[in-house]
Amino acid sequence: MNPRQQELAARIAGRRGAVRGPFRVWLHSPEMCERAESLGAFARFDCGLPEHLRELALLMAARNWDAQYSWNAHVRQAIEAGIPEAVVKAIAEKREAVFDTEPDQAFYQFCREILDEHFVSDETFARALDHFGAKGLVDTIGALGNFTMLGMCLNTFQVDLQADREPPFPDIRGYERVVPGADRPRP
Repeated sequence: MNPRQQELAARIAGRRGAVRGPFRVWLHSPEMCERAESLGAFARFDCGLPEHLRELALLMAARNWDAQYSWNAHVRQAIEAGIPEAVVKAIAEKREAVFDTEPDQAFYQFCREILDEHFVSDETFARALDHFGAKGLVDTIGALGNFTMLGMCLNTFQVDLQADREPPFPDIRGYERVVPGADRPRP
């Protein structure tokens, strides 16, 4: 690594414990790496959303992009932050998730619509706005955008999946789609 890359790697390791996953890729472009790390740190640690919703947004974006590394790195954190295991399983299996609280359900619906439909209905927007305010929704879109970029990076560069983890999605093996239950590429 050149001196700029070494400087960034040291900063990332100091904040995140090590240089792993997407940062090993992003370091090829130090300027991109620095900006992606800054946005990622904001989305993960500093935005106005509660921790469990930051983790939920990450899981939803990871599943949207079939980003297994990202999912595996955060699934335990999401559960520990308060996302029910049944919700995690539903998202992994691409089924509708149901929450016990109205704010969490509104957040999920908002994220699901923007990820799946690329738009949010007026009703969903008003419901989420009522719970999270304009700042919360802007932070949500920023977090989803960051987590989407993360998933794209991980999949494009085929960042190694964690060796100690089971594949989290029934329709993905390695970096290709499979017929669920068949463990073979889809025709």
